[in-house]
Amino acid sequence: MNYNYRYRIKPSEAVQTELERHIDTCRQLYNHFLYELRNTDEYLSYTAMQNMLPDLKDWWDELNDVYSKVLQMVARRVSDNLDRLKEKKKNGHKVGMLKWKSPQEYRSLTYNQSGFELKNTSDQTLLSLSKIGEMPIHLHRDIPADARIKQVTVKQEKTGEWYAIFGIETEDDAPEKRALGEIDREDMVGIDVGITKYTHDTDSTMVGTLDLEDEYERLGREQRALSRKQEGSQNWHVQRRRVARIHARIVRKRQDFLHKLSNYYAREYDLVAVEDLDVHGMMQLPSNSQNRASASWRTFIDFLEYKCDRKGTHFVKVEPEGTSQECAECGVEVEKELWVREHSCPSCGFETDRDENAAYNVLKRGLSELGVGHAEVTPAETALPTSATGGSSTVVDAKCVIETGSPTIKE
Repeated sequence: MNYNYRYRIKPSEAVQTELERHIDTCRQLYNHFLYELRNTDEYLSYTAMQNMLPDLKDWWDELNDVYSKVLQMVARRVSDNLDRLKEKKKNGHKVGMLKWKSPQEYRSLTYNQSGFELKNTSDQTLLSLSKIGEMPIHLHRDIPADARIKQVTVKQEKTGEWYAIFGIETEDDAPEKRALGEIDREDMVGIDVGITKYTHDTDSTMVGTLDLEDEYERLGREQRALSRKQEGSQNWHVQRRRVARIHARIVRKRQDFLHKLSNYYAREYDLVAVEDLDVHGMMQLPSNSQNRASASWRTFIDFLEYKCDRKGTHFVKVEPEGTSQECAECGVEVEKELWVREHSCPSCGFETDRDENAAYNVLKRGLSELGVGHAEVTPAETALPTSATGGSSTVVDAKCVIETGSPTIKE
């Protein structure tokens, strides 16, 4: 299986200068390939761009200072970006041309197959990059003994921090998935995502939204301070780094929460069903777009999908339309406004929390999508939360997920 491991590196001032010089040369080469693309009637493939490199080195001296595999990966980067544009155009999207990269937009280089080495000394581990030098690397988690490092990408974040991303390949395959017909009801889960409650599942577990109010308040103060600085001045650059560090802290906290929550569902269940939300379309709605963006539902779904695949868990995305309105017990549509948080069906009498009813429908649609029926998805008794019927819903704060790695311990 293939994984990406990300580690912090701390290059010396001399090595950092060399890294920046090599990255800028790669950026100029990237822009040169775009120039060639715009001035030729023929499509330039990855192989064609790669074959241009020997001739370019004859008159472009800086290219000889950069490791050859790194230059080839620049051509690969252009080719991959072109392929993505072609795919979008094929799917009916309006696309333009690739844009030139400024120094602020091009911040990484990649060594593929060779040109890098991890060296273990008595007191620290060093990452050695051909034609650049050695730098300390903090291996906060071990690379598996049977893993092969396929490539290394070195990137400078906007905060000024440097990271090395290892693309590794292991021989172990994902566990074999259980046959759908053998999975018990307690090993299945349907998940409804929201804003007030981040997830509400069919096991009556509700996970609250991650509280980032203090971080956003500080971000606003620092952004206002940045707006008062003269752009391009030394104070402006210092303040810009402060803003970037707060952005990075918000991203790290959110991703930590989403990684742990998605890992819990992938680890504890044999079948996971979730709504296939059109987040881009939802962002176009007239209100509450900031909260929708902060929720990062698409990131959560993507994390959940690859973790389920890695752990041998069945994963299915279903059509989200109508999951809150449809009665999970009898299928009758029960219209209700957004502020109505309880589901009460006048046809069959089934009562439960609005989001839990949606989670039941997600699971039912997931089973139908997989071609599997199940005798009973909803519980025999009503499932209203404690405030309504004295039931046994589990309410978990997002902080608990971060501290323990899971919202609850499954019996």
